[in-house]
Amino acid sequence: MNEWLQIPWLPLGTLFNVVCILIGGVVGLRLSRQIPEDTQRRIRRYLAGLTVIAGGYMMAQGLYGGWKGSDGFWMFLLLGFIALLAISFGNLIGTKLKLQERLDQLGQEAKRRLTKTDDEDSRFSDGFVTCTVLFTVGPMSLLGCVEDGLGNVPTILIVKSVMDGIATLCFAPRFGAGVLLSAVPLLAYQGTVTMLASYLVFMREEPMMLAIFNLTGGMLVLTIVLVILEIQKVPLANYLPALVIGPALTWWWVL
Repeated sequence: MNEWLQIPWLPLGTLFNVVCILIGGVVGLRLSRQIPEDTQRRIRRYLAGLTVIAGGYMMAQGLYGGWKGSDGFWMFLLLGFIALLAISFGNLIGTKLKLQERLDQLGQEAKRRLTKTDDEDSRFSDGFVTCTVLFTVGPMSLLGCVEDGLGNVPTILIVKSVMDGIATLCFAPRFGAGVLLSAVPLLAYQGTVTMLASYLVFMREEPMMLAIFNLTGGMLVLTIVLVILEIQKVPLANYLPALVIGPALTWWWVL
């Protein structure tokens, strides 16, 4: 089900994200203490499972669309080769641009605010800035918005929304109501990206281009599991250019 709603400009995935943040924040404000570490580890395992489902679903869409759109078996194999090529070149370009390094700098700022001693005057602003950085800067935010803007079921944003809601639940007892305000810049940023992505409607008319986007994006989503479970630190941001390179190579090579 590709075009799940005939309103491409409406950022439904982002609206769901905002609702999850608000619910998590309100519940967190009613808690007297943060969620225990053991509980957080169990939650991370559940989130990893949801991420596998989201990435697998996206890859299945890509493979199915590629099989339908290709003229034969060799063209279908070419699709997989293009996906691997896009990821390789995407990582090369992302490394040159130091995308992950810049993202890590923002993450370090958020971490500094997290470990900062509590001060009633700064708790609100610290909670706002920390959650805004964590919720808006990352591969899932961009990838999910593009998926939503293309008219697909926003599986990535659904998983991200659950993650953000749980994070807000954990942060609210420490930072207070400032975490709720982070929903405003998130709505502005993700809503804008979703609406811009809706202008890529031509990709829906080219099955192979949409297939390569889903296949490449699904691969990137699956690597997020390694980060969630803290198995290995993967420079995910460096691979984001692959989302542009893949469709471009398909247009040049196949279409």
